[in-house]
Parts: sequence; C-alpha cells; structure tokens
Amino acid sequence: MSGAGETIETGSAAATEAVGARIAAGLGPGDVVVVSGELGAGKTTLIRGACRALGVEGPVTSPTFTIGRRYRGRLPVSHLDLYRLGGLDGEDPALLDDYLDPASVGFVEWPAIAAPQLAGRRVTSVAIAHLDADRRRIRWQAASASR
Repeated sequence: MSGAGETIETGSAAATEAVGARIAAGLGPGDVVVVSGELGAGKTTLIRGACRALGVEGPVTSPTFTIGRRYRGRLPVSHLDLYRLGGLDGEDPALLDDYLDPASVGFVEWPAIAAPQLAGRRVTSVAIAHLDADRRRIRWQAASASR
C-alpha cells in the first residue's frame, strides 16, 4: 500500500476496526500513523483494529487523559492522544520521541500540533469523517518513504 491513497465508508465499529487492520498490514518499525477527525468520529476504534492486527491482545482505549499508552504486540505499539495539549511548547521536548521510537509503530490522535516533530518520519495520514450514528468515511494516504 506504499504511497497509495484510499477512501472507504464503513457502517459499524467492526468495519472501522477492519480498516485499521488493513492499514496496519503495511506498517513496520518506526512508522507513524496520524489520525484526525472530530470527537466521536472513531479514531480510537480504527486504532484498536490496527493494534489487534499488530498482535495487541489487551484493551485498547483512548489515552486522552494520560497522553500516551504503550502496547505489546508483534511490534511495540504506541498510542498518543494530543487533544488536551494546546501545543508542545510547554511540554517535555522528548515527549513524542519517548513514544515514537524507531522500534515501535506509533498512532497519534489530534496530530496537528505534532506536525513539525514528525518531519523526516514515515507517516501515514488518516482522516475520519462522522457521517451518522454508524457510518464513517475513512481516507488515508500511506507513507511513500522507504524504510
């Protein structure tokens, strides 16, 4: 899926998780997936599906109040939620590096404030639009840089 872009509409949480699994199939160590969309759009649901595909077995929940979580799977997985941060200026300069290391696959919800720190990384962009109670439109652009 390298360099490819795609749009899919889903009609259930399970279908959104399946898209996450599909995206995860093209990921490797050091890859970062930035996931944007309004509150309740299904960002964590998509990430849960990706984590399952990467071998994570335990609960996958939004780290809104803790900023980040780490999971063990076939590869280490990091999940950041930057919603509560107004910017990274007042944060530890190594905040992102602590989670987005070269051995892990990283997922970042609300990634806009992290864009400058993601330069030079292999980044897949995902945008989720909340169409109605069950339906979502998911657009992604896979990273094109080689590992």
